[in-house]
Amino acid sequence: MDTPSVSWGPRTVEEIFKDYSGRRAGVLRALTHDVDEFYSLCDPAKENLCLFGYPNGTWEVALPAEEVPPELPEPSLGINFARDGMDKKHWMSLVAAHTDSWLLYVAFYYGARVDRNGRKHLFSLINDLPTVFEAVAEWKPIKHTASMHSGSKSRTGTKRPSNGQPKSNLKPYSHSDEEDEDEHGETLCGTCGGNDSVSQFWIGCDGCERWFHGKCVKITPAMAENIKQYKCLPCSTKSSR
Repeated sequence: MDTPSVSWGPRTVEEIFKDYSGRRAGVLRALTHDVDEFYSLCDPAKENLCLFGYPNGTWEVALPAEEVPPELPEPSLGINFARDGMDKKHWMSLVAAHTDSWLLYVAFYYGARVDRNGRKHLFSLINDLPTVFEAVAEWKPIKHTASMHSGSKSRTGTKRPSNGQPKSNLKPYSHSDEEDEDEHGETLCGTCGGNDSVSQFWIGCDGCERWFHGKCVKITPAMAENIKQYKCLPCSTKSSR
């Protein structure tokens, strides 16, 4: 029995990376340069919409492909539904993170025909570029110093869970919050379910009041400073309905 193969699309590592770079340039343009146009096209009243990036560096907000299975892996569906239920910057960053996943998905969908060393080289080429998320969020490595979580009563405030690691949320800080934490025992991340003492930064949802590792929800302390009210993905999705 012959092994099925894809008869179209880029075949070599260089061709696949060129395809990846073009699609990446397209979605980057949508999320950094054409922001107002992209935002307006993602109307929550419309059906499931996707952000497509094309090899020629263009982008499009459109419905998913009708055929099943699609010719290519699909981008994240329904990015428009949560638009009005979240802070704009947070929503854009979330779309960017899912877009990064899609770009990798497409690249390694084509890369399935490349040998092991070729895939390793392909990932190396991709990994040398900043992610879409990094570009949208203007992400920079942040050192977790004592001064960052000094307990100052800023707008984001800080709290300490039972594992002794500081948290940051968008609610006013008070000593009663610490007492409530102690009563409820060990705090677990609402995304990964771990408490992970290595994670220095946490953020609390103002909707369900669960806590999340910043890294699990793709939010840095710097980003949190600009979020007036944080809602996790399930809560923001409920709000948009």
